[in-house]
Amino acid sequence: MAEDRLRRWRLVLGGERADGTGATLAGDDARMDGALEKLYGAGGDEGRSRPGRRSAGLGDSAPSVARWLGDIRTYFPSSIVQVMQKDAIERLDLTRLLLEPEMLEAVEPDVHLVGTLLSLNRVMPDKARESARAVVRKVVRDLERRLAQKTRSAVRGALDRSARVLRPRRLADVDWERTIRANLRHYLPEHGTLVPERLIGYGRRRQAVKRDVVLAIDQSGSMAASVVYASVFGAVLASMRSLRTSLVVFDTGVVDLTDQLHDPVEVLFGTQLGGGTDINRAIAYCQGLVARPADTILVLISDLYEGGIRDEMLQRVAALTAAGVQVVVLLALSDEGAPAYDHENAAALAAMGVPAFACTPDAFPGLMAAAIERRDLKEWSERNASDG
Repeated sequence: MAEDRLRRWRLVLGGERADGTGATLAGDDARMDGALEKLYGAGGDEGRSRPGRRSAGLGDSAPSVARWLGDIRTYFPSSIVQVMQKDAIERLDLTRLLLEPEMLEAVEPDVHLVGTLLSLNRVMPDKARESARAVVRKVVRDLERRLAQKTRSAVRGALDRSARVLRPRRLADVDWERTIRANLRHYLPEHGTLVPERLIGYGRRRQAVKRDVVLAIDQSGSMAASVVYASVFGAVLASMRSLRTSLVVFDTGVVDLTDQLHDPVEVLFGTQLGGGTDINRAIAYCQGLVARPADTILVLISDLYEGGIRDEMLQRVAALTAAGVQVVVLLALSDEGAPAYDHENAAALAAMGVPAFACTPDAFPGLMAAAIERRDLKEWSERNASDG
């Protein structure tokens, strides 16, 4: 145990005279140490070299970086590999090398990498584009496998609950499980039976669209992970016949990507991360998509830094809520929690009954269910999300 502890401290401290462990590394441990040294040494710490510390650097060629990526995938679990890749891109400025196909074939695909690739979409050469699409496609497929069924179940359940009636007209419309549960206090043990005081039933099942959902996604650079998750959720919601789903992305302009919702990869490559933000213009466009206010849910995903006309933006949100639209504002749709955001705009929205909060992808299906049932979203956010 003592030797293993010293070995781990040696890997953390990086050797040299300052580590104090006296431990030496060999075999796989030495190779792990070499991979860590290239990333977390002093050369990767804003380029400043300090005595007694590692010196970082992955070289300046795609092959050397690809070899390093292969090494870390060999010696570290996938979750750690993703963290190290993200750190390498940020600390050692590897963005340019991500345009090389051999690099993209060596990386461990994850949401952060997809966000970086999307930010390079406009400058990506054709030879790298197909490799980038393969990376994005794998991440999207994994996210759909993780989130799709949970989302469909939550939304369908909420739609069914919102359609329930207390006076079903036909015996076939009675929800017997809920009826029995609601009348347990009327059980007559001497007769071994239950006398239902009230019946709970389903509304008449119709194939008509029950809710309109509009997703409006801020394309600013800090929202990259949110763009990825929102595109996947948009595709899942669009696959449900009981919903009419629209998806728009915006910076200083607005792009409607609804016709591409059948393929979230196409949606993602239709975005252009970075640039300014005009939330007011985006909401004005979304207002034009609202045909049934009482049956519409508008999900605005933005850090709320407004480059447009702030007062008009707030007035438009107030008008939408007054008309009956359920407005949901997410500061982020990611696993990282709330990013930097405009606290003044968040407070102004909260004052008109529209709380702004961060939401994890795993909590999003529950959020949509709460919105469909018109539950108190402030209360929901306090229980399930990172409140803004």
